[in-house]
Amino acid sequence: MLVGVVVLIVFLLVVSIKQINEYERGVKFTLGKFSKIMGPGWNIVLPIFQSFKKVDIRTKAVDVPEQEAITKDNVSIKINAVLYYEIFDASKAILAVENFNYAVSQLAQTTMRNVVGTVSLDELLTEREKISGEICSIVDEATDPWGIKVANVELKDISLPEEMKRVIAKIAEAEREKQAVITKAAGEVEASKNLAEAAETMAKSPGALHLRTLSTINDLSSDQSNTIIFALPIEVLRALEGINKK
Repeated sequence: MLVGVVVLIVFLLVVSIKQINEYERGVKFTLGKFSKIMGPGWNIVLPIFQSFKKVDIRTKAVDVPEQEAITKDNVSIKINAVLYYEIFDASKAILAVENFNYAVSQLAQTTMRNVVGTVSLDELLTEREKISGEICSIVDEATDPWGIKVANVELKDISLPEEMKRVIAKIAEAEREKQAVITKAAGEVEASKNLAEAAETMAKSPGALHLRTLSTINDLSSDQSNTIIFALPIEVLRALEGINKK
């Protein structure tokens, strides 16, 4: 009889010991009521009278599926994201919401569509970090009563309609052509300034133009296929003009 009692006690003790890992917390219920949060290690949970649920408190990544949304300027797009969260209160995650992972995903989808509707397409493409932060802030505030902390939200892909892609490509091409024209015009202005300075320098130095002419002729003479035209210095022309006047 005594042996039977000892065996029963040992059996009950063995089945009552529940292990909680370091990255988990246990939500313990006694007679159906929440009693405590069990930390890592071995914990006693009495059969029939008590039960518990394990909650993983590690950071989780939720893939927010692709959603159709309309921007502030009425452009229809498709967008998806990834959300990172962790549980800071295991009891709230079990007691306040039925399936916290599903609830977070649904909340993120709704919030993402709403936020996209408040910005233009240009803002969505150029200010992704700002918009991601706004979505993160809204979802984090909403999930706080669930014992959940949303750490980050990253917008992944933004899919545009084909006609919008062509429009953006044309705008980008026009912008490149505009920059090319501006660069070319700036180069021509700089070149004209240099030519004006060179002409002014030559005008102030007697014989400078003649020396430049001789240098040019020397360069041309290196290639026999070129036809060389001899140019008379301006001083000679002026001398001849003086002789004719006499």
